[in-house]
Amino acid sequence: MFGREKIDPQARQVALGIGASRLAMGIGIFFATQPALRALRFGPTDASGEAVAKLGGGRDIAIGALTLAARDDREALRRTLLLSGACDLADAVALGVSTRRPETRAAGIGGVLSGGAAALACAWAARRLAA
Repeated sequence: MFGREKIDPQARQVALGIGASRLAMGIGIFFATQPALRALRFGPTDASGEAVAKLGGGRDIAIGALTLAARDDREALRRTLLLSGACDLADAVALGVSTRRPETRAAGIGGVLSGGAAALACAWAARRLAA
């Protein structure tokens, strides 16, 4: 089976780290929204902001779980990393826009750096898995 071919061990390790990190972050955002938002340098938010954050947390739980579930299937792991990286890139762009507002500038800068780095790591690992 094509997807069950030998998996590059470095790319797999990076993928598992990304998946576990995304899962942990998603769980934190979903179940402890206000403390997670403070840790990410967002200020306090109302119920609407908390609901939107929980949507992102739910997305991260799903993508993290999919990544970990695909750990032994090279092609599935590659596809999941591409999805994960696209979400990270979208997050980096969205948070980059938020740097224009003083109340979200610190969170935006952190989001650009972390989202951009995660997107690059996903692209690197996905490329190695394509070979």
